[in-house]
Amino acid sequence: MSVPGRIIIHSVIALYLILSPPAAPAADNLSSFDQKALRDARECSAQIIDQFELLLTSGQLTMAQLFDTFYIPIPNTNPQKFHTQYDQKLDGILRPILDDCLAREKRYIFVVAVDRNGYLPTHNAKYSQPLTGDPDVDTRRNRTKRIFNDRTGLAAARNIKPYLVQHYSRDTGETMADLSVPIFVRGRHWGALRIGYKK
Repeated sequence: MSVPGRIIIHSVIALYLILSPPAAPAADNLSSFDQKALRDARECSAQIIDQFELLLTSGQLTMAQLFDTFYIPIPNTNPQKFHTQYDQKLDGILRPILDDCLAREKRYIFVVAVDRNGYLPTHNAKYSQPLTGDPDVDTRRNRTKRIFNDRTGLAAARNIKPYLVQHYSRDTGETMADLSVPIFVRGRHWGALRIGYKK
């Protein structure tokens, strides 16, 4: 296996290989709007990673809790919602970050962070409205704490490349683009930051 890098002669008897970081894929095939969404996604994901790190270093969460995948069903919810060991703690911490990013562009429909299984612990405020008991209303207005493990959702959640752009029909009937960037915490893949927007 070849490793990208440069060989520099340091002395007669030593050669040093200075490793170069892997190059990010060219964003030439992205439209100018896609590139804006990518910049916003990277900035938002960096803020989320910072908050995860603060929760870990302060002892408010452990790595085991942050990576918890034991999803506890929330009774009487349709579509089904779930709790984890960390979701309620994240509501007040992540939602302002997600909402701030959402407000940057009128074409953005949602900005969310999901774990590797597509679990969405904290949604934007406009999609975290009180439950009504009507599945049609709640599907549109209360989308938090659900597992979005459809093909698009899982591809975004499990992608470890610098970014992924997909086009799909949302379960609310909208056709949209989904741009995601991976979220790594202490070198471990937690999930992704997703931005959905109108093309």
